[in-house]
Amino acid sequence: MNLTICLRIIKVISSKKDDSQNFSSKVFSKYSSMQIQRVGVIGGGQLAWMMAGAAEKLGVKLIIQTPSPNDPAVKIADDVVFGAVDDAIATSILARQTDVITFENEFVDLEALSDLVTQGVQFRPRLRNLVPLLDKYNQRCYLQDLNLPVPKFIALDSLYLYIVDDESNGKSKITELGFPVVLKARRHGYDGQGTFIIRNEADLISQLHAFSQLNPKNQPQFLLEEYIPFEKELAIIAARSPRGEVVTYPVVETQQEKQVCRRVIAPANVTPEIAKKVEDIAYTLLNSLGVVGVFGIELFQTVDGKVLVNEIAPRTHNSGHFSLDACNTSQFEQLLRAICDLPLGKPDLKCPAAVMINLLGYENSWGDYQEKRHKIQQIPQAFIHWYGKKESRPGRKLGHVTVLLDSHNNSQALSIAQKVEDIWYRS
Repeated sequence: MNLTICLRIIKVISSKKDDSQNFSSKVFSKYSSMQIQRVGVIGGGQLAWMMAGAAEKLGVKLIIQTPSPNDPAVKIADDVVFGAVDDAIATSILARQTDVITFENEFVDLEALSDLVTQGVQFRPRLRNLVPLLDKYNQRCYLQDLNLPVPKFIALDSLYLYIVDDESNGKSKITELGFPVVLKARRHGYDGQGTFIIRNEADLISQLHAFSQLNPKNQPQFLLEEYIPFEKELAIIAARSPRGEVVTYPVVETQQEKQVCRRVIAPANVTPEIAKKVEDIAYTLLNSLGVVGVFGIELFQTVDGKVLVNEIAPRTHNSGHFSLDACNTSQFEQLLRAICDLPLGKPDLKCPAAVMINLLGYENSWGDYQEKRHKIQQIPQAFIHWYGKKESRPGRKLGHVTVLLDSHNNSQALSIAQKVEDIWYRS
C-alpha cells in the first residue's frame, strides 16, 4: 500500500465519520455513560491469551476473532468469532458482541474495516492511527515527518525496478546506503520473517529473484535501509488513554538472534540521557497520533550515543512481557485500562530488575516440554508462561520465562538467561 492510498483511506475514514452525525450522539452515549464491559480482540495468539488475567481483574469479558480453534486465546475467551484476522465480515459479527475492538496484530484490512466506523463501531487504536504504521515504508516516512531519528531508507518495489536502475528506486540510491543493507517486507513481517541482512549486490539480486519466483503475479514490496552497527537494541512500551494521559515503562535492552528476540533485560543499562531520548520519542509518537492503546517501540543505540527508531508495533509487544511479573501494572492490563477509559496503572518495576527469556521452538515436533519447563520453574523467582501451542517449529514462540532479580546487574541477568537457555535448548 503506497502513501497516496494510505492518505485516501484516512480521508475516507474521516469523511465517513463526519457523515455519521445522525448516530454520533448515540455512539457517544454508549461509550461515555457506561463502563466498557466487553472487549473484542482481533487475533487469538499469545498476546490475546495474556490479557486473560487482567480482564478478570478488571471485570472485562474478552471476545476474540481468530481463524483456528487451536489458537492460544481460544481457551481463555468468553466467546470466539472464528474468521481470519483480515475478514471484515467476521469483524462485523465481533462488533455486535462487543463495546470496543482492539488488535493483537497488524494483519488487518483497514479499508474493509472502515465501513464499520460509519456504523458506530469503536476501534482502539482508531483505524486512522494505524494507516501510517502498518506498511514499514510509510511508517518510516511518518517518523521522518515527525523529525524522529530513523536509519536512511528507500522503497524498493520490485526486482525489475532494481535491475533497470529506475530513477527513484534503482542502484544509484542503493549505492548511497552502501552495503550491507537491510531488506524488509513492507507488510506482514514479524519475528524475523521478511527481514534479511544483504551483504552485497549479488545477494540482493538473488533475494529479490527468489521472491519474484514465489509469486510472479503478486510481487511483495520492500523497504531497504542502511545497516546500523548498533551498540544496543532498546525498546519501550508506552500507553495512552482517551484523555491524553501517557505512561511509559522502563527502557529495556532486547537481544536478538536471527532477527528474533531471545531475551529482554529490564531496565536497560543506559545513561539517563539515553533513557530520556527514548521516552521523548514515545511521547512524541503517541501524542502526534492521538492514539488510544499500547505501543511497542524498538530502537537502536549507536556507539556514538545516538538513538534511532527501528520499528513501531501498535499493540502489546514481546519486549514488554516482563511486565506481567515485574511491574505494578502489566502491559496487558494497561491496554485494557486504556481502551476501556479507566485510569492508567503504574508501570514501575516492583523489583530492582528482571530478565525475560523467550522459549523458542528448535525442532519440528508435537509436545509440551513439561520436563524442561519443570526444571526452569526451579530457578528462584522464575515465572514461566506457556502459551499452549501444540506444534513446535524452529523460531516459533512457545512461551517465555521472567526471572526477577535482586539487583540491577547485567552480568547476573545474562548468567540466568544462559541457565534457562541451557535447560531449554541443550538438556
